Amino acid sequence: MKTDELEKKLGYTPAYEDYEIEDILNGFTSDLLSDVMGNAEEDSVLITIQAHKNTIACCSLAGITAVIICSGRKIPEDMIEAAKDEGIAIFTTEKNQFETSFEVHGLL
Repeated sequence: MKTDELEKKLGYTPAYEDYEIEDILNGFTSDLLSDVMGNAEEDSVLITIQAHKNTIACCSLAGITAVIICSGRKIPEDMIEAAKDEGIAIFTTEKNQFETSFEVHGLL
């Protein structure tokens, strides 16, 4: 799947409009950033509620393509700027992590 399918097919809201269209080959759901760094596969989408700049640093180290922030969490501006700098797309949804993981799995 491609990053823009998270917006076009699932209706998730991008945190910024000019994100790069990249391949997503897998998904990973976790709120523990050390778990993400140690276990997420490259070119994955991270599904989490961790809406802060450190999440992007972790995703960059792990080679993650996109992040979905669940449960309507607000995304701080410094997280958006870090994501732009690292080329990581960010999306938001009101859905919880279980529902979001299920939907994303259906596209993979």
